Amino acid sequence: MAGSTQHDPRKRVVIIGAGFAGIEVARGLGQSQADVTLIDRENYHLFQPLLYQVATAALSPADIAEPVRRMLRRYANITVVMGEVTKISGAENHITLADGTLVPYDILVIASGATHAYFGHDAWEKFAPGLKTIDDARDIRSRLLLSFERADRTSDPAKKKRLMTFVVVGGGPSGVELAGAIAELARHTLAKDFRHIDPTSATVVLLEAGPGLLSAFPKELARYTKRKLTQLGVTVRENCAVSNITEKFVEAGGEKIPTALAIWAAGVKASPLGKMLGAATDKSGRIEANRDLSVPGYENVYALGDIAQVKAQDGKPLPGLAQVAKQQGQYLGKALARRIATGTPSPVFKFHDRGNVAVIGRHAAVADFSWARLTGTPAWLLWALVHIYLLAGLQHRLLVSVQWLWRYITYDSGARLIVHPMDPGDGDERC
Repeated sequence: MAGSTQHDPRKRVVIIGAGFAGIEVARGLGQSQADVTLIDRENYHLFQPLLYQVATAALSPADIAEPVRRMLRRYANITVVMGEVTKISGAENHITLADGTLVPYDILVIASGATHAYFGHDAWEKFAPGLKTIDDARDIRSRLLLSFERADRTSDPAKKKRLMTFVVVGGGPSGVELAGAIAELARHTLAKDFRHIDPTSATVVLLEAGPGLLSAFPKELARYTKRKLTQLGVTVRENCAVSNITEKFVEAGGEKIPTALAIWAAGVKASPLGKMLGAATDKSGRIEANRDLSVPGYENVYALGDIAQVKAQDGKPLPGLAQVAKQQGQYLGKALARRIATGTPSPVFKFHDRGNVAVIGRHAAVADFSWARLTGTPAWLLWALVHIYLLAGLQHRLLVSVQWLWRYITYDSGARLIVHPMDPGDGDERC
């Protein structure tokens, strides 16, 4: 057959990253005529859209993480490696891991995701953690719960108010979900847990530098979101850019807001692998990939997911959403398997927008589709169903469903663990 590679040595495909994109590429290449190596710093696939629920004590980390080896164990041609890539040698067609291991490849797929971007103020990260990993979520959860514990121990009214004030920076979906979840945690879950404070009096402030929340959504949905957050007790401040963040306050709009915890949800940047490769990148570090996800100037190198800037059919860059990464991974896995088997060139990737959904709180969410816009309970139920469906593994779907049902009935949450030790020198303890 013309173009067949059946007499050639098996192609070595290396995939960096086990997120939505990387996992789908691996699945598409499962049982193909290729030897596939999937490399990630962690041994699990993380369902990032529900990470904020770990940070706000609604779920445990194990509820939204699935071991990569379990997900791919039925594919005999896939090897999973836990390691960190420190160098990409395009000329020699190999990558180097932190322990010095060299991994050769014939085809390289980069799907290493993104991390926080502080817009030139990296010193703020110490005081305003972002939310991209399980470690981030556990850290935020501990600091959030520890603030209430410390407030319960102090008799200083000013300090008590600061310890019960939480600031979320960024009015996109992540910021909205975090602000709403913290407000519900304080007003429902923790309401009866303390003797010397009233958690329902906690202050949650959501800061957005732009003119409105959820800039990617229609304005009427953004207005609905602001109204529902306000009803939850969240103070929403728009056109309010942050100018400084310290251990004890956030400065925005010319005002200092005393706070125990600020959470960063205002921006992301691509992982450093784009620069490591040496490819052309945009200002966020994303590799400027072709519409077939190949990297210009690099033979047999592909980039997808949050590390790639890929243009849609209308010429606009695709957003950094889970559905984009998942669709790109499914497309590239099948395209590479077909190309390896028959030599068939890859068609361009076409993104099919399945809508945008953001949750605010109980019975409150927004959903934007090309054919409809939903708010309230219908959008909230749709959000829950979509996220349950997208979770990896039947056991996770069942566990999360049961926990959400229990939480809905009782307003209680069972993941309120503080994993960092308390500083004994902070606050004046009651006798």
